[in-house]
Amino acid sequence: MSVRDAGSGFGLADIAALAEHLRGVTVEVTDGGELLGSGVLWPAGRVVTNAHVVRRPEVSLRLVDGRSVRARVVAHDPDVDLALLDIPGPGLPAATLAEPDTVRVGSFVAAVGHPLGVRGALSTGIVCAIGPIERNGRAWIQADLHLAPGNSGGPLADAAGHVVGINSRAAGPLALAVPMSVVAHFVQAARACAWRMGGALRPLPARARRRRRSPWSPAAR
Repeated sequence: MSVRDAGSGFGLADIAALAEHLRGVTVEVTDGGELLGSGVLWPAGRVVTNAHVVRRPEVSLRLVDGRSVRARVVAHDPDVDLALLDIPGPGLPAATLAEPDTVRVGSFVAAVGHPLGVRGALSTGIVCAIGPIERNGRAWIQADLHLAPGNSGGPLADAAGHVVGINSRAAGPLALAVPMSVVAHFVQAARACAWRMGGALRPLPARARRRRRSPWSPAAR
């Protein structure tokens, strides 16, 4: 069965087009010239990335066209390993988001990021499982594609180029991504928090200040 047969807009011959599409909505997250990870251009002028990628209230983002912009961290939750950034300027592209829970075991998926500083690298694979990797743990999309430092925070997309999750880390040979249902809830909660505060997005309270060591953080390297 081809990628197009799997229910998407890109066929196997269009993998290059899929890669180009995803690169257009994937940013590099940097701080002082150091690559921290990747991020996804989200609707309404936001960027979603991993909580373990951002270390300061502001970071720099490098767009696919080479421009660099400053972004402010407006929500941060280590428990789900997600952060929401606010970026200035209109006219930026945004990822097309899949409906939550549409990805299935056996689905074709693609990841784009900047592993080990290689910009816009593509990795493809199949969803092997959706669920926790440890008892009482939270659910992950588990796929047999290769992730490396620099992929964190980048998109996991289906064959149509719709984002189904946010890549987080590797567990042995498997890539782990935060499912879209969790990402959508996180973004919605951040916006609701902003509405209660009068419209200006601010960091989420409570657990937002807690730090966790990541296997890809400098402390673990």
